[in-house]
Amino acid sequence: MRLFVSEGAPGSLPVLAAAGRAQGRAELLISTVGPEECVVPFLTRPKVPVLQLDSGNYLFSTSAICRYFFLLSGWEQDDLTNQWLEWEATELQPALSAALYYLVVQGKKGEDVLGPVRRALTHIDHSLSRRSCPFLAGETESLADIVLWGALYPLLQDPSYLPEELGALHSWFQTLSSQEPCQRAAETVLKQQGVLALRPYLQKQPQPSSLEGRLVSNEPEEEELATLSEEEIAVAVAAWEKGLESLPPLRPQQNPVLPVAGERNVLITSALPYVNNVPHLGNIIGCVLSADVFARYSRLRQWNTLYLCGTDEYGTATETKAMEEGLTPQEICDKYHVIHADIYRWFNISFDFFGRTTTPQQTKITQDIFQRLLARGFVLQDTVEQLRCEHCARFLADRFVEGVCPFCGYEEARGDQCDKCGKLINAIELKKPQCKVCRSCPVVKSSQHLFLDLPKLSQTSSVLLCYQLAARVEEWLEKTLPGSDWTANARFIIRSWLRDGLKPRCITRDLKWGTPVPLEGFEDKVFYVWFDATIGYLSITANYTDQWEKWWKNPEQVNLYQFMAKDNVPFHGIVFPSSALGAEDNYTLVSHLIATEYLNYEDGKFSKSRGVGVFGDMAQDTGIPADIWRFYLLYIRPEGQDSAFSWTDMLFKNNSELLNNLGNFINRAGMFVSKFFGGFVPEMVLTSDDQRLLTHITLELQHYHQLLEKVRIRDALRSILTISRHGNQYIQVNEPWKRIKGGEADRQRAGTVTGLAVNIAALLSVMLQPYMPTVSATIQAQLQLPPPACSILPTNFLCTLPAGHQIGTVSPLFQKLENDQIESLKQRFSGGQLEESLALKAKASPKTAAGLTTAGPQQIQALTEEVTKQGNIVRELKAQKADKNQIAAEVAKLLDLKKQLALAEGKPLETSKGKKKK
Repeated sequence: MRLFVSEGAPGSLPVLAAAGRAQGRAELLISTVGPEECVVPFLTRPKVPVLQLDSGNYLFSTSAICRYFFLLSGWEQDDLTNQWLEWEATELQPALSAALYYLVVQGKKGEDVLGPVRRALTHIDHSLSRRSCPFLAGETESLADIVLWGALYPLLQDPSYLPEELGALHSWFQTLSSQEPCQRAAETVLKQQGVLALRPYLQKQPQPSSLEGRLVSNEPEEEELATLSEEEIAVAVAAWEKGLESLPPLRPQQNPVLPVAGERNVLITSALPYVNNVPHLGNIIGCVLSADVFARYSRLRQWNTLYLCGTDEYGTATETKAMEEGLTPQEICDKYHVIHADIYRWFNISFDFFGRTTTPQQTKITQDIFQRLLARGFVLQDTVEQLRCEHCARFLADRFVEGVCPFCGYEEARGDQCDKCGKLINAIELKKPQCKVCRSCPVVKSSQHLFLDLPKLSQTSSVLLCYQLAARVEEWLEKTLPGSDWTANARFIIRSWLRDGLKPRCITRDLKWGTPVPLEGFEDKVFYVWFDATIGYLSITANYTDQWEKWWKNPEQVNLYQFMAKDNVPFHGIVFPSSALGAEDNYTLVSHLIATEYLNYEDGKFSKSRGVGVFGDMAQDTGIPADIWRFYLLYIRPEGQDSAFSWTDMLFKNNSELLNNLGNFINRAGMFVSKFFGGFVPEMVLTSDDQRLLTHITLELQHYHQLLEKVRIRDALRSILTISRHGNQYIQVNEPWKRIKGGEADRQRAGTVTGLAVNIAALLSVMLQPYMPTVSATIQAQLQLPPPACSILPTNFLCTLPAGHQIGTVSPLFQKLENDQIESLKQRFSGGQLEESLALKAKASPKTAAGLTTAGPQQIQALTEEVTKQGNIVRELKAQKADKNQIAAEVAKLLDLKKQLALAEGKPLETSKGKKKK
């Protein structure tokens, strides 16, 4: 093998470090070449690093070369490493390239350099901290560590660009940088010049656009145009000329929608939202909105599609909420089911049916599956050590208890799972447990429960022979995962469960509100919500149609797509499939499990009790249309990593991507037809440049299809914006407003440009339909797009508005968001509104004997908890002798919380005495 590297080429750093791992495994010759030397004979541009294999083949992707060396050294691939590599390519590299360009080429310093890459650095630090591992993928160094180290080294070798507060990142970087292979790589590539060694390389790179929603110019460059083959152009032009004739006939509508033999039958579910609270933006993007985009896309593809959801109404959370509000569990369910349905209706979620789990069908189907599992020996009985609150005289189900996570120390872990580290918890393992109802400390006592025997269900040898089952969980996963679109995080979580070994899973709880257990001796118990809730998809379908089994007992003909946040993966990928396989009733199992990461709010988490973040019922009160919310949430969809909602970024994306890019192009295209051609699409005589543009748009459309078929929703949205940029550039370069005033040839050219532009607008209206359905319908109404073209999205760019087609009245699609409007909303949802509302109540409510008003007990309790938590933070910082500024900031938060608590309790506010002047 021969490895070609170059001084000053950033990609040479990680490959040289990775090559150190392969020493002794194969004979390797390392050659240093000039940056202009063509190493790979069939590439038209110089490219380094390059690995020439003994077979004569070449590897010239940095990650591919590093992977090859790691595999030679005996390293085993894993999903988490692959996630990191994808993140490095799509998220880190664009930000890092900009930072290095600003530093080396433009001579910028400080925050101008650190700003573009700060979020990426923080993400790495948080991941290392959360996992409490020294390396990105675990306890040992992996391919991800070397690739990311090599990318970051030129910048982070300067300590001023390695923020002190990112301690985990600092430790990780220093560990890798001290290793001999990494040190040798840095010496070879940077030659003791530091980051300045990259100047010749960086000077040849295009100047980066602003990363705050960068507007990359997508005008095809001359070299890019040259890469189009004559065959690609001919195919694109032929498809264009066929126009509407090439569209297939519309599928007849069914009611109810049922699978059709010989067609692609797509069943889509989104995780059932708990009925006990109002969903926030993270809940909406993680489940119902993501699923809605795919459902709308499926219908545009003429796939036979059914999209179902509903409220998850049983379990502890409902009982808790009922106690808080002084209602019965059924009244809580009725109240919040309506709230949820109204929110999703406003967000334009296109359910075929939105049901609920408190139905006779839920009881019937759940009990049937249980009885089948029981009869086949997959249910165990055992005594469980459980927390019991003596004050409330009841065993505490998981959601009735909170405490400190035994794994990561998070102080608000639930009795079944920690929201911070994601690990499942047995409630008795919690440190400092508290009853959520009365806040007293529960005691451990015994209770008899039923368990789903997951270990037996996952075996594939003796049990298979004994029970004559065709497959078990592991065998099913081995068959399902390779050809499926399970997201990387879903694969990783499921494999982690299997690697750690499946354990019996308790499926009953000491509650009154739930599906009754049909077994003697268990009459006072109900099924655990996570055994029961996933069966809700079946019962909701049964309430939609009495032919529900055609969807749920038809695995040969149905493709099941399930959308959720990552914390729901084990129950959809292990627990329910285990139950369904063990029941031996030919149930349809998930084909494609689509899980998002978490969406945060600004720099923290959504919190209803603290008034932080936007919740579903609040979005419509902001005056911002639902489609704008949809667009922004989908633009920042947390596909490969956690992301954050930002008001400032929302303003920027609206004003740049929607107003200046998409809206500007579609409005201009329509206005030119109206103003210059009397509202009729003009004749189009395509030049070779026009044909190339057709081809580029066709290829981008096909890329959009490829992405959405793989359920890469966020990335597919970029294709829409890319086509719009093509359109804007096309109009700008050809200037039809000038040509229309010229001679015959110029006027004909103006007509061609206008006709092609308005057809691009028509295509965009259909591509937009899954993302912004109201805007899509508005564009189609303005252009009077023929009905077939509105309902089918082809794989090629077609002329759907031929010459002579009359369009309607064109008007602007989007409004500018103003800074003062956004600042007002930012303040409103930052938690400040809680204090304001309490202050208003203090003025308006009848006064207590002390002359002050009080808030409700739940509000006071929430604030008391926040004060206690913040007080602990301050005490810990002081004990650690932390930085004075950091302590002061946390003390200020504590004082603010105490002020809110005083208002809530009706106590007079203490005035700050401060220090007396001498």
